Amino acid sequence: MSRLHLATPDDLPRLDGMVAQYHALEGIESDEEHRRTALMPLLEGSPHGAVWLIGPRMSPVGYVAISFGWSIELGGMESFIDEIWLRDAVRGRGMGGEALGELLKTLDEVGIKALHLEVSEGNPAERLYRRLGFRRRDFALMTRMA
Repeated sequence: MSRLHLATPDDLPRLDGMVAQYHALEGIESDEEHRRTALMPLLEGSPHGAVWLIGPRMSPVGYVAISFGWSIELGGMESFIDEIWLRDAVRGRGMGGEALGELLKTLDEVGIKALHLEVSEGNPAERLYRRLGFRRRDFALMTRMA
């Protein structure tokens, strides 16, 4: 059974609820209008990213949002896990690892050269990420907000 389903505009109501929960957990300030404005282009097929639902299509237990970019260093298209979230009740059961494994295969098939993610020190998910082949790099991500 597939653990990933590409989200479409029809999924916006249930996806927005999950994103709201993730943002509350992480202390990210957002409101429904902000989230929906950010999500809708991805659900409508924007070339800049995509969102996959994790678990059964009609009752997903999480989501993963990916953005796409280009890297001269890496020789082509790269991607970044912008957000990944699973309901508390299913964490630690292997669903996240299965979904990410499936996502990695999908991204490899379409020629993505690298998949990046941010992880805070001490995050227990880092063990999973390492098993999937992610490695820390020796530089810091810096951000300028517009």
